[in-house]
Amino acid sequence: MNTLFTRALLPLAALLPLLAPPAALAQAPWPNKPVRMIVPYPAGGNSDAIGRFVAQKLAVALGQAIVVENKAGAGATIGTEAAARASGDGYTFLLAPTAVFAITPHLRKVPYEPFADFIPVAKLTGSYSIATARKDAPFNTVKELVAAASKAPGKYTFGSAGAATATHLAGEMINFKTGIKMLHVPYKGSAEALADLVGGRIDMIYDPVSLTQVKTGNVKAIGVLSNTRHPELPNVPTLREQGYDIDTRSWFGLFAPKGTPHAVVERTAAEVEKILSSDEVRGALLKMSQYPDYVGPAAFASQIKQDSVFFKDLITRANIRAE
Repeated sequence: MNTLFTRALLPLAALLPLLAPPAALAQAPWPNKPVRMIVPYPAGGNSDAIGRFVAQKLAVALGQAIVVENKAGAGATIGTEAAARASGDGYTFLLAPTAVFAITPHLRKVPYEPFADFIPVAKLTGSYSIATARKDAPFNTVKELVAAASKAPGKYTFGSAGAATATHLAGEMINFKTGIKMLHVPYKGSAEALADLVGGRIDMIYDPVSLTQVKTGNVKAIGVLSNTRHPELPNVPTLREQGYDIDTRSWFGLFAPKGTPHAVVERTAAEVEKILSSDEVRGALLKMSQYPDYVGPAAFASQIKQDSVFFKDLITRANIRAE
């Protein structure tokens, strides 16, 4: 090429980036660095297990590492507040259960606004919550539990993953709808409650995390708090089959801080939907007493608001108080 012609082109080449449209100058496509997923409960429980499982699958789909951070304490409000205060740049997500958005805010003041501080990304799973008793408890069905507790108000205890969690409300719903009075014992997470149940220090929990211990015989399932029987526990009847209509509305969902770009929310939701559609994932979740229950951003936001109204009414009618 003519040297003079080449020299004449050099100034024009330098100007090309300035003349390019904004889209051409945009940063590298999201995500271009590791993403964090905050789980507002300690390691060892279902929240942690589901968070790590989803993070692993989503990391493969997005081509970036997803780092799970357990920020436990204060009934999940510490981790949730951290997520709410995070930058909405697409690099922070929150994995949380029903309680964080639809229960806890009706029981006490929380340092976040459920609907203003977050964007629902996707409902991930529904739960096969299990009514589980210590193995030497003097009852083997919910009817027998009700009979025993009716004769001795306050004698029997149920543990939960913490005050105002869905595992707490499940026990309170049973108290309210059956007229019994069992003493609530809150823990920092499901794993601790289960450990004390196995050790015989409490009498009951209402939590999907108990599945493995039920199958090994260390505790016993006396009912399932879902519309259908647990596929892993086909001989354990639902509470409805035993004559008790208990609706726990238990789920886990993925959320992003306000300001997160719409494109990031939609891309993440689409990848989650694909992940949850595989038989491999269904089988893995079943071992955690969960089942895939994908709902996209808009429909999930609507469901959360409906669940919030449901639990507010229950809390008022049953006069439930946070410890």
